[in-house]
Amino acid sequence: MTILITCLFLALLLPLLAKGPVAYAMAKLGGYNNNHPRDQQSKLTGFGARGLAAHQNAFESVIIFAPAIILALTTGNTQQTIAILAVVHVISRVLYNILYLLDFALLRSIAWAIATLCSFAIVLQCIP
Repeated sequence: MTILITCLFLALLLPLLAKGPVAYAMAKLGGYNNNHPRDQQSKLTGFGARGLAAHQNAFESVIIFAPAIILALTTGNTQQTIAILAVVHVISRVLYNILYLLDFALLRSIAWAIATLCSFAIVLQCIP
């Protein structure tokens, strides 16, 4: 159970951590505009645009992963298989962000697919 909660915590942190490269790119684009950050973000290109997309996708991933973990915890399905799926999900999401920033599109998509499939596999493991 501790592994599942830790993975959930890390998954919730990933969108915040993914904001770092975006803030860096915004700072290089004339300084971080805290009055109109979304307007400034819309002007990002290359590394900054990829960082923003990775940041936004991290939130989208949590929408699938968090309920899967909560389902596993509430139904008492905390066996090793689910723990492994949760760890693989988090590792895949970290790789996803790195691969996105480095512009490795195919590998990034594979990491995304693995993470997403892990979330759905956790839910399937909870079906009696």
